[in-house]
Amino acid sequence: MSSRRNFIKKAGLASAALVTSSSAIGPSIITKKEDSNHLLNETDTILGHGDYQYKLVKNWAQISSTRIPLLNCHEMVMDSKGRLIMIGDHPQNNVLIFDKSGKLLDYWGTAYQGGHGLTLHNEGGEDMLYITDSGWAQGKNNKMVKHNGRVAKTTVDGRVIFDIGHPQTIGVYKPGDPFCPTETAIGPNGDIYVADGYGMDYIIQYDANGKYIRHWGGKNNTDERYKLSNAHGVAIDYRDKNNPLVVCTSRNEQSFKWYTLDGKYVKTLHLPNMQVCRPVIDDNNLYAGVCWSQPKVGKTNWKDHTGFVTIMEGDKVVSNPGGTEPIYKDGTLQKSYQLKEKPILHGHDVCVDEDKNLYICQWNANHSTPYKLERI
Repeated sequence: MSSRRNFIKKAGLASAALVTSSSAIGPSIITKKEDSNHLLNETDTILGHGDYQYKLVKNWAQISSTRIPLLNCHEMVMDSKGRLIMIGDHPQNNVLIFDKSGKLLDYWGTAYQGGHGLTLHNEGGEDMLYITDSGWAQGKNNKMVKHNGRVAKTTVDGRVIFDIGHPQTIGVYKPGDPFCPTETAIGPNGDIYVADGYGMDYIIQYDANGKYIRHWGGKNNTDERYKLSNAHGVAIDYRDKNNPLVVCTSRNEQSFKWYTLDGKYVKTLHLPNMQVCRPVIDDNNLYAGVCWSQPKVGKTNWKDHTGFVTIMEGDKVVSNPGGTEPIYKDGTLQKSYQLKEKPILHGHDVCVDEDKNLYICQWNANHSTPYKLERI
């Protein structure tokens, strides 16, 4: 993998020396470089920028659309065995488990009709899943149907360890306050951070047994440092090993916000024109699906396909697979846009394997399976 990446870098992949064309699924870069893995050919679609470029593999997942139907592929994680576990919201199957070749190994669950968030945490050598059901499911004629939101801790084969119920039951929410959780993150000591991204936009912190500790954020917060508008994602940022932080999505603000483990504000990173989903941390990189962006001319609505993926080194955007190249002027990131060919429709989540390949889950993408972006 590294020899292939070095070849393309030396050859100047983004330069005019390589021919760039358009196809039905997006821009292609033509090269005849052969290595021990396979031959890139004229039909390959290459996405991304700089050192973060990928071959698009749309038909990675090997599943039958009739036997294993999909609605939306929301999130994916990789377990300690190298298996890729995905959460979706089809009433016949909520959790799908693949190997890295795309073969379906197992699937289970019908209780998470609004299956949305999926976090994996290794506890004493055993992988545990934290599943968020947002409380919204797709019903007949594509109409959204409301039910009770839910956070569940389960084994990888679906056995429920415990549930975290509505915050109203412990006096945190008032009667009538909606609880529509979208994500969880697990802290260094096992604390559970729940993002109520479709409800009150709070980050709610519990201990490892589900006992309430504190909450912060909220869509109506008058302090801009703590205001979260569509707190869609939450993760623990371990890139500074001596100072792990909680990083939260404020999607309507096109931003990530960082807090200490006990909820004290640290910083905000604004990503112009990128309505980002959950942050995914890997080495020094932060990856995120971009669910929506606006075109240079005109406006779109939330159902239009306007997404891509963004990749950061530290706090700097270095690549936008499916989007335009990130540009900084006087140190300020300029707006990024979806490519006109729309190779990625709605970036909802990114999973990274040990070879730095990416697996992209998409919402509202014509019932598509996860895509693979193969690192080159």
